[in-house]
Amino acid sequence: MNLIAFLGSDKESWGQISALINNGKWDKIIILKSKNAEDFPIEASETIKINSEQPIILLKDDMMKKLKDKLSGDLEVALSIASGNGKEHMAVISALLSVPVGIRLVAYTKDGVEFVN
Repeated sequence: MNLIAFLGSDKESWGQISALINNGKWDKIIILKSKNAEDFPIEASETIKINSEQPIILLKDDMMKKLKDKLSGDLEVALSIASGNGKEHMAVISALLSVPVGIRLVAYTKDGVEFVN
């Protein structure tokens, strides 16, 4: 399963994403990175830069276009929305559902990587 993680400018949440990357068994890791999140220290399989200042519909369309080819053939992905804000979360969820691909929300807890749904 592929991990999709949105990385916003809220650095206090970056540890959650780092833990998912370092402790999960992922086929591919795709980070959707806000332009204000340039100094994230961990490498992913793919990093997609996103301009979060766009209106939500344009943001969703931009994400969908950038993700569609990368997820062709996938039925579902693991998604972390631990970082970012509500507008960014709505855009990434809408973009993934429009690809279309199923979403399994994932978090890193004291028990390790866990699916929330």
